[in-house]
Order: sequence, then C-alpha cells, then structure tokens
Amino acid sequence: MTLNHVRRGSGNPLLLVHGLGGGWRSWAPILDELAEHREVIAVDLPGFGETPPLAGEVSIATLTDSVADFIAEQGLDGVSTVGQSMGGRIVLELARRGVGGDTVALDPGGFWSDRELLIFGATLRPSIALVRLLRRGLPMLLGSAIGRTVLLAQLSARPWALSLKTVLPDVRGLAESPATGAALDALTKGPKQQGAPAGTPPGRVTIGWGRRDRVTVPRQAARATALFPDAVLHWFDRCGHFPQWDAPHKAARLILDSTH
Repeated sequence: MTLNHVRRGSGNPLLLVHGLGGGWRSWAPILDELAEHREVIAVDLPGFGETPPLAGEVSIATLTDSVADFIAEQGLDGVSTVGQSMGGRIVLELARRGVGGDTVALDPGGFWSDRELLIFGATLRPSIALVRLLRRGLPMLLGSAIGRTVLLAQLSARPWALSLKTVLPDVRGLAESPATGAALDALTKGPKQQGAPAGTPPGRVTIGWGRRDRVTVPRQAARATALFPDAVLHWFDRCGHFPQWDAPHKAARLILDSTH
C-alpha cells in the first residue's frame, strides 16, 4: 500500500506522521511554516485521510510497517521523522527499529500506566462516540468558543482560543476515519511501547510534551525518557495534547531545531 501524502517546500526532507484524527491535515497549523525551510512530506496513515485501511491486523507494529515501507518506496532512507500522539509513538518505534534519522515525538502514546490506560480508554471512547453522533453539526459546534470548550477540553489547554480551521480536520477525522476504532484498540489493548537502549537510535531523539496534556499526561514523559535514554525532553507550557494547536510556532521551531 502506498500512503496518500502531500509534499511542500524544498530542502532536507521531513516526514510527518499524524495521530488519531484528520490524517495529514492534522499538521495544517504548522505545515507552511515548516515548508519554508524543509521539504515536508505529510502522510495519511492506513484508514485515515485518503489512504485505504489495512486489509489485515491493525496494530502499532503494522501501522509502523506501513510508514517504514513508505520510507523505502520513496527513497527516504535517513529521513527525519516527526509524529504526534499515536504518530509520536510510531516515529519512536521507527527509531527503535533503526529506521529514519532524527526523531521528534510530540505527546506520544504508549507510556501509560495500567490505571492511566483504563482512564484514557474510558474517557476517549465516549468522546469519539459523541463526535460521531454530532458529526453533521461539527462545523457549527466548533465554530463557537463555547462549543470548542465543551468538546475539546480533553485535547487542548485553551480550546476557546483556537479556530475552526485548526481543529475541524482532526475532530472530523475522529468521527469519520474508518480506522479510528481499530487504531484506538491498538493503543489501548496492544503491547506497551518498547524502548531503545542508549546509542541505538539512528539520529537524535527529541520528545516534546504539553504540561497540560490530559490524554498522555505529563508524568508519562519520565517513562518515555527512561525507555529512550538518548532523548532530549522539551516541555510546552500552557499546551495540551496537540502542540500544533496550542503552541504552533514553538512546535515548528522545536521540529526545525531538532532535525537535520
């Protein structure tokens, strides 16, 4: 399967991997800023955006396989990779496998305790069910500061301050992507993320975390850096689960400064 993708800009390539939600459009708030300095390739994972779902098992391993295959097909050996949420976990898994170059993982999944994982599943599943129920009215609901505050309190530190253009692709993607349920099962029922011993990733590893993340809560950062001891940890203040929403310029700057 060839992943649907977009390319913008020129320079050293930068591969962007989204989380649950809107496919490559999840990166829209920072895509142009990144493309001013680099060639940016943003993919739709299987079952998201315009890429068909996987025919077989959906797991973090098989989703990572799809990205690794894309890197090989496109001749992107050594490419710097950036991911957010589930995508953050995928790029860390690529680094663990020795695929790619520099790695930036923003609020990655996979580092929950058992109790945190139960809370994550118990809170996010009803939220997804709600946006599916409301999907026809999402533009109107998310066009209101009150609507954004009610619907996005788990995802953003300041949902009322965001624009409809910023949030609609991801929320609509949660509601409409055929792989949302299977990918969520992969996160909540599959194995936890394994680490990479010091000196084994193919490039620099940077992990960015929002101090007000209510999905992958901040204390998980200690587990992530323990499993990836080469990683540099960066904190985003006044930021929730989506740095590209709450701190777009800072997120873009971290990505550019942390990759070749």
